[in-house]
Amino acid sequence: MAQAIWLDDHILSFPAIDQALTDPNGLLAVGGDLSPARLLLAYRSGIFPWYESGQPILWWSPEPRAVIKPQQVKISRSLRKRLKRNEFEVRLNTNFSAVITGCAAARLSTSDTWITDEMQNAYLKLHQLGHAHSIECYKDDQLVGGLYGVSIGRLFFGESMFHTATDASKVAFVYLCRLLEQQQCPLIDCQLENPHLLSLGCNTISRQEFKPLLASYTDEKKSIDWRNLPPNLPDW
Repeated sequence: MAQAIWLDDHILSFPAIDQALTDPNGLLAVGGDLSPARLLLAYRSGIFPWYESGQPILWWSPEPRAVIKPQQVKISRSLRKRLKRNEFEVRLNTNFSAVITGCAAARLSTSDTWITDEMQNAYLKLHQLGHAHSIECYKDDQLVGGLYGVSIGRLFFGESMFHTATDASKVAFVYLCRLLEQQQCPLIDCQLENPHLLSLGCNTISRQEFKPLLASYTDEKKSIDWRNLPPNLPDW
């Protein structure tokens, strides 16, 4: 029976994603750490961490892969009306820590506890280094939804989203797509499909389709310059 590969804590490497298990779908490796260097290598390789408190770090590369092209985001009639009413003020990277805390709280409410304190600290460090970013929705100056993910080269790897006001996470996602389309980002990695993402236009591609996109678009010499993007996104 095939098994996930244990990582050497002292060697920064991953097995090829073609070695991922089919059951459970995509499990590739176990162990290692959440250092910035290992996380960035993982994303460039089509791998992400996902595990619960009390487990070792589990690394995944599922088949098929959930993705969306920014220009193909689906906007329902009701969501378009909400966007035109400008019900939320949308900001970029003004409170990353609050967004990841909100995402963690949302996961806890469904007994899905994978955004552990260790994970939060790891992505906060990535944010401080300029690799992880947040889109935030505010209402009456209160954070009511948002999302975060990792940007490498011209690809964006979505991690999680949350909302405490209706459609706030959808609005954040639409603005992310709009922003990335302007920056010529060809693809957002959504990892695993779910009804929420499918409603926004997410679809799936095979691992063999995903691999060349990673190779073509994760060149950090051609990265999106997030530092020079406006912190307050324009009205819809």
